[in-house]
Amino acid sequence: MNAQTPAFDLDPVLHVMGMGLIVAALPLAWLWLRNRQATPAVRLRALTLLTLFLTFDLVLFGAFTRLTDSGLGCPDWPGCYGYASPVGAQDHIANAQAAMPTGPVTHGKAWVEMVHRYLATGVGALILMLAVATWVIWWRGRRQVVDASARPISPWWATGTLLWVCAQGAFGAFTVTMKLFPAIVTLHLLGGVGLLVLLVIQEERYRQAHGGAAEPVAPDVRRWLWVAAAVVGLQITLGGWVSTNYAVLACNTFPMCQGSWWPAMDFTQGFEVWRPLGRLADGSPLHFEALTAIHYAHRLFAYVTLAVLVLLVWRLARAGHLPRQRRWLAVLATAQLLTGLSNVVLQWPLVAALAHTGGAAALMAVLSWALAASRVADSTEARTTAASAPAVRMAPRAGSRA
Repeated sequence: MNAQTPAFDLDPVLHVMGMGLIVAALPLAWLWLRNRQATPAVRLRALTLLTLFLTFDLVLFGAFTRLTDSGLGCPDWPGCYGYASPVGAQDHIANAQAAMPTGPVTHGKAWVEMVHRYLATGVGALILMLAVATWVIWWRGRRQVVDASARPISPWWATGTLLWVCAQGAFGAFTVTMKLFPAIVTLHLLGGVGLLVLLVIQEERYRQAHGGAAEPVAPDVRRWLWVAAAVVGLQITLGGWVSTNYAVLACNTFPMCQGSWWPAMDFTQGFEVWRPLGRLADGSPLHFEALTAIHYAHRLFAYVTLAVLVLLVWRLARAGHLPRQRRWLAVLATAQLLTGLSNVVLQWPLVAALAHTGGAAALMAVLSWALAASRVADSTEARTTAASAPAVRMAPRAGSRA
């Protein structure tokens, strides 16, 4: 090796980080102009909301990257053929596209992949700033009390979010270097949803720390919220496994699959987790029956998920709890049903697939919001809530006395 040739070229890393800082600087400038007269606590909450919004956009763009087969548009990481953008890698991309015109590397796919990396780096910069700002406000709050009604802001949620996004970046790198390994891609998707959950909880805790209050709910309502969150999380995992294995069209009819209520399926192959894309661990091809099993498991559990969400919304309405979250859950559950059906009967249109992914992430965010915004009522509050709940009166039977 030439002594003047570095063992590792830092230029692509630095350039991608620079693009991420530019992505973060634009919304930050808007946020500063909008809240320059606000208190530090208000600015902190606004920064959290902005980061949450852009993280949701990043999850959607990540789904777009996967659904357009752009995940390997630049087959190295973090740059593109060693360059910071597809502009410098034009010759490499042109050669790869000429060799395989419909392959994973094209000029369009390379740009989609790199824009996804720029957005991810920008979100990472915002989360870093959020963690630093939270620690600064916490440290100042220890020395002086600015608002007597405010409770101390814990910096550990912001710190955990920062550590989480670092791990998420590592999984993004593994997604490329391990050539779309299904387990890694699914974990990367779940990591994005988990990042949304952390930011939602963080924003709600900041609201409660400065004058807000958690709504007291009955213990069984809290249990239903936890059950719904667990069920939706499992359903998102199954959906991610369908998407990363490209098993959406294994069943292209509804409610039956391949003209049968129970088609030929191989669950052993389908749920062999640690294996390359399209192959088993021993290198043999993945059978179509395995793809059918992957799809049908997601569909069957969707019925369970929908039932749990309907029962949760009914229970919240009956108790009069969490009206905003309840409405969002009803709307999102309905939208998930419609977009899920559209993916099957309309042969996986891109818009429906993106909406289905976004709806799943939004459902998890709303459930996390409901959990963070509520607490178990004590005995006095429980009696008050029960007394104020709408009564259901039975009509008298014929012949009975009034």
